[in-house]
Amino acid sequence: MSNTQTSPAGIGRIWPWLLWALVIIGVDQITKQLILSHYQYGDWTPITSFFNIVRAHNTGAAFSFLAGGSGWQRWLFVAIAVVATIIIVWQLRKHPDQKVFCLSLSSILGGAIGNVVDRLQHGYVVDFLDFYWGASHFPAFNVADMGITLGAVLLILDEVLRAKRAKV
Repeated sequence: MSNTQTSPAGIGRIWPWLLWALVIIGVDQITKQLILSHYQYGDWTPITSFFNIVRAHNTGAAFSFLAGGSGWQRWLFVAIAVVATIIIVWQLRKHPDQKVFCLSLSSILGGAIGNVVDRLQHGYVVDFLDFYWGASHFPAFNVADMGITLGAVLLILDEVLRAKRAKV
């Protein structure tokens, strides 16, 4: 059986990738709980001349996309995450030996689930990392967002490397 087909042995080989996703979820939820326990909404602590710890709530997606909706977007983002989770687990089972690909997908999986936990529990995502330059602030984000971003970068890298190998 080729590496691209799902086999009973392939199921056991996705555990390292699922464990990585669980690490991201765990660190994400612990850090968010610390913020919720120690900060009120809008509170902030300066750390450096370009970085604050804040408590922000995001009812939208990346960069507060659809944050102005009346609440329906919460369920849309949960549904998207559920579908993404199913597809990612299927891909992890199908390609467990493609290390960069699986690391990228499991990073995205951990981040997506971390933010879905917030949406289901609070109705918003807790963001707390605030980088800025002068008066210009980058949108606040969290550990789950870092997992999703890492996964996206690795997914692009994996495709570039795959295309490079195909040319040889």
